[in-house]
Amino acid sequence: MGKSRPRYNEKARASSAKPNQRSHPKARGGGLQNQDGLVLVQQSAKAPADTNAAIIDPLTLTDNAVELPKFKMPTKYMSKKKRKRLEKYIDQKLKKDARADLMEDLSTSSWSSDLLKSSKMIGRPAQTLREQLKQAMLEQKAGIHTNDNPDLPLMVETEVDEDQLDLTMFQPATPADPAPATAPALAVGSALKDGAMPLIKKKRKKKKSTIPKSSRKRFKQRQGEEVDSDDSFDSSDSANDTGSDEDQDDTPKARPLVQEITDLGPSAMEQVQEAIKHVTGPIPKHVVEEDDQIKIQLLKANTEGDLSNDVSKHFSVIVDRDPAVQEARLKLPVCGEEQVIMEAIRNNTVVIICGETGSGKTTQVPQFLYEAGWSHPDSDNPGLIGVTQPRRVATVSMAKRVGHELNLSEDEVSYQIRYDATVSDKTRIKFMTDGVLLRELSQDLLLTKYSVLIIDEAHERNLNTDILIGVVSRVLKLRAQLSREDREKIQPLRVVIMSATLRVTDFTENKTLFATPPPVINVNARQFPVNTHFNRRTPEDHLSEAFKKVCKIHQKLPHGGILVFLTGQNEITQLCRQLRKKYPSLPANASKKAVADEKDGEALESQTEKIQPGKEDLENEDIDLGENQVQEDFDLETDSEDDDDLGFEEDEMEQVDDAPLHVLPLYSMLPTEAQLRVFEPPPEGSRLCVIATNVAETSVTIPGVRYVVDSGKAKERQFDMNTGVQSFQIGWTSKAAADQRAGRAGRTGPGHCYRLYSSAVFDNEFERFTKPEIQRMPIEGVVLNMKSMHIDNVINFPFPTPPPRDSLSKAEKMLGYLGAVNTTTKQITAFGETMSLFPITPRFAKMLTVGQQHECLAYVIAIVSALSVGDPFIQDYHLDENRPGDEEDSEDDLDQQELSNFHNESAIDKQKRKLVRKKYYQTQVKHSSLDPKSDIIKLLNVVGAYEYAGGSSEFCNDSFLRPRAMEDIRKLRRQLTNMVAANFPGVNVCVDPKMAPPSALQLKVLRQVMMTGLIDCVAMRQDVVDTEGGKGQRFKNASNVPYKLMWSDDVAYIHPSSILYGQEPPPILVYTELFKSTRTWLKGCTTVESKWLAKIGKSLCTFGRPLEYPKPTPIAGKPNERLCHVVPNFGPKGWPLPPLQVTQRRDGTRWTTML
Repeated sequence: MGKSRPRYNEKARASSAKPNQRSHPKARGGGLQNQDGLVLVQQSAKAPADTNAAIIDPLTLTDNAVELPKFKMPTKYMSKKKRKRLEKYIDQKLKKDARADLMEDLSTSSWSSDLLKSSKMIGRPAQTLREQLKQAMLEQKAGIHTNDNPDLPLMVETEVDEDQLDLTMFQPATPADPAPATAPALAVGSALKDGAMPLIKKKRKKKKSTIPKSSRKRFKQRQGEEVDSDDSFDSSDSANDTGSDEDQDDTPKARPLVQEITDLGPSAMEQVQEAIKHVTGPIPKHVVEEDDQIKIQLLKANTEGDLSNDVSKHFSVIVDRDPAVQEARLKLPVCGEEQVIMEAIRNNTVVIICGETGSGKTTQVPQFLYEAGWSHPDSDNPGLIGVTQPRRVATVSMAKRVGHELNLSEDEVSYQIRYDATVSDKTRIKFMTDGVLLRELSQDLLLTKYSVLIIDEAHERNLNTDILIGVVSRVLKLRAQLSREDREKIQPLRVVIMSATLRVTDFTENKTLFATPPPVINVNARQFPVNTHFNRRTPEDHLSEAFKKVCKIHQKLPHGGILVFLTGQNEITQLCRQLRKKYPSLPANASKKAVADEKDGEALESQTEKIQPGKEDLENEDIDLGENQVQEDFDLETDSEDDDDLGFEEDEMEQVDDAPLHVLPLYSMLPTEAQLRVFEPPPEGSRLCVIATNVAETSVTIPGVRYVVDSGKAKERQFDMNTGVQSFQIGWTSKAAADQRAGRAGRTGPGHCYRLYSSAVFDNEFERFTKPEIQRMPIEGVVLNMKSMHIDNVINFPFPTPPPRDSLSKAEKMLGYLGAVNTTTKQITAFGETMSLFPITPRFAKMLTVGQQHECLAYVIAIVSALSVGDPFIQDYHLDENRPGDEEDSEDDLDQQELSNFHNESAIDKQKRKLVRKKYYQTQVKHSSLDPKSDIIKLLNVVGAYEYAGGSSEFCNDSFLRPRAMEDIRKLRRQLTNMVAANFPGVNVCVDPKMAPPSALQLKVLRQVMMTGLIDCVAMRQDVVDTEGGKGQRFKNASNVPYKLMWSDDVAYIHPSSILYGQEPPPILVYTELFKSTRTWLKGCTTVESKWLAKIGKSLCTFGRPLEYPKPTPIAGKPNERLCHVVPNFGPKGWPLPPLQVTQRRDGTRWTTML
């Protein structure tokens, strides 16, 4: 509808118009339209207008008219960006104006100190009424209105006698004489409201002031007040003053309602104080307040403990440290807990310290003990301070670090590992591996030369650490009991268990381990913060992703060391080679000395230092098997499409393409001297990059590391109890291990950790903690050592995490098959006592004890040394055409002639690899020529040839051998020879570098000796089993020929690297290792004869009735014995063997077989 036009019936139309409706622009000027164009609507009138009057007065704007708002013109459109800029400008202007007003107010404001309180008021429970009134009046005078206590009256009304009051009414001022406008407002209660009842006010009693009059007068003069009289007055009088004399008028004032009452007597407080002087009654006893729970816990931790009542003299050692070292160590979080740690160690036999990576517990706790007098000959605890580490590189590096900080020599802060030791008579602090201390426990169960033991890195939960903690828990009780009997002869032993994670419930809640839960001390987190960055997607090839991440860090991010975590030696070698190929190791202007040192360092990675025989470590541990990996096709040159965030701003990153990168490997098989290169500063102008396995997760602190690249994977030994298969498997590590890796970047400064996997994989696929090693490996060697310590009931041993009973039972059965444990009493036999003397597995120890037949002991020692270390040959997937010595060894004219026929570079590289592989297999055949029936004899031939060649690196390169493995074989061979000569004086054996090859008879004996140690590792060809001991089928080679295993229904195949693979497979063989990949492979195979099984493995054989033909024949001169033929059945599955002639003896009415 259109707009209304008020032309006629104006009044009616106005009544229906909306309040905001505007009149039509062409409407008439009269009527309801005013000058502004607003419609006036009459809402209500006091008297209704007479519509029939002759003259009707028009409405005016004042007659209850509502002014309707004018029409608002639409605003101009403003964009969102422009609006934000305008709002920002307005906010800035408002803030600027507010700031200017505030500064102006502050410049004109004044401050008074009247409201400040004296320090003597501190500690008083509450203010008195007088003080509260005074403070309220001062606040009111200052213009401060607070509602802290609204019930506080500024005037108190009380009842008084009428004769003491003047009830004259106050006469208010008349309108003719108004009060002066300039007169100040009276105090509260000084006047009454018109028509109100009279207010009676009682004057407060005046207290005689103790301040001299002269002082009060001077104070008033300083305050600018006019002093008319020397009489004292209080604030209530001054509040009723009218101001100055100029403001007073002659109007008669009313008399005050209440006369001031003055009492010059003593106040109530003075009377109380005077009365106290004459009190002679008993004073009530002081009630001790209830102690706080936190206070109780702190006192309990510092005073309670099983050794808290011991009295010891104070003793300390002064240490002369370097000022820079002292300044650096005081920044470590653990130094703030020194007193708590030392009091806990003094009062308790067992203390657990939890400190994350970077807290400094590994290096500082031994120093705390040393400074407190532990290990000093004159103190109450003169024994050594022993520190155990799970890895050799950590043992050596920590010993050197602590010795440097204490400013002591290697004779005082020493270490002992498998092949090296610096222990002397002056040793005060001894770092060692877990295996070293286990070996000492077998000789000295009480550990009498130690006063305190520190078991570090207990969170790794390896086998030796768990066994060590279990044995030490029993040693503590024995030492404590002997100490109570004769304290001067022996002191109680203290044990400190240190862990980088909070998973200590296996130690604190295990009542079989520690009857009383030990105190747990938590140390702060790592010293510097670490930023963690996850990948958006988890790559399939973590090695190529690590290569790309290192390249990005090196080219774009600020200077700082890089630490990369990979799974094994194979990956580390490939990544090091690719990084060295892309980036130079030294700057272009490097000196000749730096170039020579770099070449020597790279050559050191394939060599080891020769150690004197007397310095060898007799560590009793099971040596790791060789690495077994399937070759992977790593594409390292590809680049990622998406450039993920590196955690830095663009102005912090820079693009550098050819900067030097000092690449170093770090893994357990690396020589010790080569491992220690990572602790040396890199060449000037280059960045350090360390490629390591999980060796670097422990106490190793690599200086200058700022960036960590974590693949998230680890290669660990796995063991299947059902099949006996033992292999290395690559899988995701645990969350605790991932945190350990990230902590490497925060040891010497703030760092960054780049995880090559997504956060979803970390949350869902990673376990919280790593599974203890005792639950994922065979423990027969540990059981034998525990048996040698006369721990017969292994099942009830206080393991921190008890292994499955099946694995313990299987280990005892295997030791029973080897003759080391009595199958009935479960006690160790004399044969087992001899086997426990050797630091090798029980299988190989059995070979040594029976290897002196036909003068084969020297050969058996060489074989056992090679089997313990692992396969010394370089695997075919490790072949590299750029191996050291290949360039000089170019005398083969035929090979050069073949290469000259190729002109394409890719074809030349392919032909080179083909020639290298051809040479590799020729070398394998040459070393296998000694005995084509055994892979183990091939190892004997390699060891003999290596010694005959003088142990040179040229021989290792020509024979495709790992120099580190061959050097370890030589050391272990020398060690075992010395141990045999020391424990068996009648045996003549030595390390002969010109050892002659064994004869045919000795080769046969050696195969029988090897079978004694591998009696439960027998495999029989499947077609022979199906024919129940028959000859079976004939095969040209062992390809796809299945073998049946003793302890499982699975089938296995001879590995292609075996010497038996290319010939007719034997019916029965023994193996050293089961390796599972796509198939289950038999490695380390040796052919055996079926008749040997019945004689050597009689504990695994059962015999049936004697055969009717040939008939049993009696033995002349022995009427109770006869010769007969029986069919033996071998193993749990009863494999039939060929008939065997045995001797039987009559026992009553039964004939028993004698073997």
